[in-house]
Amino acid sequence: MDTKKSMEYAADIFNARIGDGNPFIFNGNVPNCGSIPNVPYNACVEVPVVADRMGFKTTIAGPLPEHLAILVNTTARIESLVVDAAIRKDKEAIYHAVCMDPLTSAVCSLEEIRQMCDQLFEINKEYLGDYK
Repeated sequence: MDTKKSMEYAADIFNARIGDGNPFIFNGNVPNCGSIPNVPYNACVEVPVVADRMGFKTTIAGPLPEHLAILVNTTARIESLVVDAAIRKDKEAIYHAVCMDPLTSAVCSLEEIRQMCDQLFEINKEYLGDYK
């Protein structure tokens, strides 16, 4: 049996929290909460996180360069639209959010986007429930 530790770092996180307590730093997806000041506060961001016996502490990564902040802000706002639409089970709001995606709107017409979304709703109806 191979007992060599893999490159995965879940064990290191558990060790820091409930094992020997040695702090472990990793890049984690967390609510922004100001870690990157020019990205929406409630966006999910990937920043260095310190795990130790006291819990998880996110770091202040600082602002992104403006050209990257524009891209990240656009993506974060679109993700917010999708989450809000999913909570409300609102098909029309899903269409609007997908239409705002830069890549999707660059390669699909508005009608193609609607058809694509309708196909995805149909294929996944047993998982999505009832959308209005």
